[in-house]
Amino acid sequence: MKSITIKGSKRESVGKVATKALRNAGMVPCVIYGGDKPVHFSAEELAFKKLVYTPNVYTATISVDGVEVNTILKDIQFHPVTDRIIHADFYQLFEEKEITMNIPVQLTGTSPGVLNGGSLRFTNRKLKVKALPANLPDFISADISKLKVGSKLVVTSLSNEAYTFMHPDNTVVVQVRASRNSVAEEEEEEATEADAPAAE
Repeated sequence: MKSITIKGSKRESVGKVATKALRNAGMVPCVIYGGDKPVHFSAEELAFKKLVYTPNVYTATISVDGVEVNTILKDIQFHPVTDRIIHADFYQLFEEKEITMNIPVQLTGTSPGVLNGGSLRFTNRKLKVKALPANLPDFISADISKLKVGSKLVVTSLSNEAYTFMHPDNTVVVQVRASRNSVAEEEEEEATEADAPAAE
């Protein structure tokens, strides 16, 4: 999985007054959990742009006073009026310890059911997976090239040895449903066979 580096400075004071001063200066108060003890730091709000305002998922390398820590973003808080970032929580990653993350799903191929007028329902655009940090994928690929009208893909059809899905096996990821103007594929196939010249 791709990583984004965020440079920060260690916070000497975590009180309300110090926190307010940081926010007024365009800084975001942050905490890293998961290690021996929490690490309180602050970083420029602009540093979060690529990490937060994107459909992609990244790990975050936090550099605090020259010390780098590999993390994932666990929680982020926004101001209810201005929508500015006011706090962020990170969780430290360890190579030998599995982590759970929501990974985006990317559709590949063209569904014959959609070509015949069916309606594509992309019900789970992100899936929760559990894996070692090195095995976390940038995205999960879902091939819809065999989906006819009435067909669906469930998480078991996307299984991968590198990670485990944290969903029931029958969780639907994407499906093609019939619509009023859809053409029944079985009828189309029968018509094609009827029009074909008989073999000698």
